[in-house]
Amino acid sequence: MKISPNKVVTMHYTVSTAEGAQIDSSRDGDPMSFIHGQRYLIQGLEDALLGKSAGDAFSVNVAAKDAYGERQDELVQVVSKTLFEDMEVEPGMQFRATTDDGEQSVMIVEVTDDEVIVDGNHPLSGVDLNFDVEIIEVREATAEELAHGHVHSGDGCGHHH
Repeated sequence: MKISPNKVVTMHYTVSTAEGAQIDSSRDGDPMSFIHGQRYLIQGLEDALLGKSAGDAFSVNVAAKDAYGERQDELVQVVSKTLFEDMEVEPGMQFRATTDDGEQSVMIVEVTDDEVIVDGNHPLSGVDLNFDVEIIEVREATAEELAHGHVHSGDGCGHHH
C-alpha cells in the first residue's frame, strides 16, 4: 500500500540540520505513527512521503520554507519587563502571548533591567532540514481515527472525545 492522504504511516526518522547536527530521532525508541494529510508533519516531509510504501528508506532535504518557514524579523520584539509582573524571566523561557493575530508562542531571547526581547519565530525557522526516513507500515486509517484526527493503539486513543 502506498502512502496517500488519510493512510496511517508508521516510520522511523532522523532529522538533522544541513550542517549535519542531529536535532531528533525515533531510532532509539518507538517509531512515529500519524495520519498522512492531517498536517501533523512539516509540509516538505509530508510531500516527500507521498507514494512511498512499507520497506522504503530514503533521505530528503527540506528547505526552510517547507519546514518551519523563513525567519520573520518582525516577530522579534522588545517589550517592557513590567508585562511579566514579578516573574523572574530569563533567556530560553517560553510563553504563550496574545497578539492581534491570536495566541502565539514566544521565547525569551534577552533580558535587561527594563526590557525583554521575545522571539515569536519557531526555533527551527530559517533552517534547512535533512531527514533520513524508513517506512515501517502503511495502513488504512479507521473511521474512528479519521474522526479523531490521530492514530489509535490497540487500546484506543487513551482519552475521551
